Amino acid sequence: MKRVNGEAGAEAAARFDPAGLLRVREGFRLADVDPNSAPGFDGGKDEGSQLLASADDALSELQEKLFAQSRFGATDSVLLVLQAMDTAGKGGIVRHVIGSVDPQGVKHRAFKAPTREEQTHGFLWRVEKELPPDGIIGVFDRSHYEEVLIHRVRGLSPLAEVEQRYAMINEFEAKVAASGTRIIKVMLHISKDEQEKRLKERLERPDKYWKYNPGDVDDRAFWDEYQHAYQLVFERTSTDIAPWYVVPADRKWYARIAVQQLLIGTLAAIDPRWPEATFDVESEKRRLEES
Repeated sequence: MKRVNGEAGAEAAARFDPAGLLRVREGFRLADVDPNSAPGFDGGKDEGSQLLASADDALSELQEKLFAQSRFGATDSVLLVLQAMDTAGKGGIVRHVIGSVDPQGVKHRAFKAPTREEQTHGFLWRVEKELPPDGIIGVFDRSHYEEVLIHRVRGLSPLAEVEQRYAMINEFEAKVAASGTRIIKVMLHISKDEQEKRLKERLERPDKYWKYNPGDVDDRAFWDEYQHAYQLVFERTSTDIAPWYVVPADRKWYARIAVQQLLIGTLAAIDPRWPEATFDVESEKRRLEES
C-alpha cells in the first residue's frame, strides 16, 4: 500500500472529520443516505487508502496510551459497535482498522445466535460479559441490537417485547458510559445492488466460498423491513452518550477511513497520557551502566 508522509497524512485527516457529518440526529432518515457516497472526503480510493495507512500510527499510539494509563488506575475504555446488512464490510473494518493496533489492547466479540445458556438469561446478559475492561478497545461484530432488528423483522419475539427493549438498551448503555466507556455505534450502510455484487463474487471465487451463507439471500427478501427496523433503532437509541453513525459502505475504502477517524476522534477526546515514571529515571540509568 502506498504511504504518504506524516505531514500530508495529518493534513488529509484534518480535512476529513466524519463525526459531525455521519452522526444520527433528530430528523435523520436512512433513506436519504446514499450508500455510494463519501461525505466529507474530496479524494478517491487512492487518497483514501493513503489516509488509512498514514493514520495507522496515530490510532496505534492513542490505543497504546489508553492501555498504558489503565495500568496505573485510569478507567477509560472504548466500545465500537458494528451493525450492518451482510457483506457490508464489518470484517474489513476489523482487519484494516482495528488490525493496526496492538492486539493485547483489543477485545473482539462476534455475536451469533444465542446459545442455550444465553437464552436462559436476559438478552443483555451475554453482552455485558463482553464489555471492554479498562484500557481496552472493545469491538462488537453485531450486538444487542440484533434483538430489535432481526427479532422485529423475523418475528422471533413478540412485538410488545421488542418495543420494551429500546428503553432497556438506552438504560444499559447509559450505565456503560457512566463507567468510563466511550460508545461508538456504527451502521455500515450498503445498497442492495452492491450486496448482490459482493455475494456473486463469493460464489465465483473458491477462496470466498467460506464467507458465503445461503441465509444472506433469504434476508434480501426482507430488505425493506430491515431498513425500517434500522430507522427505528436510530430514532430510539441514538443518544448523546451513545450516538449512532451511519457510514456509507458501498465504497469499502471510505467506510474504513470513516471508522478509523471516528475511533481516533473518540480516543483523542479521552486524551490518554503516558504514565509518569514511578522510579528515579536518572538513578536507574546509572544502575544500568554499572551493571
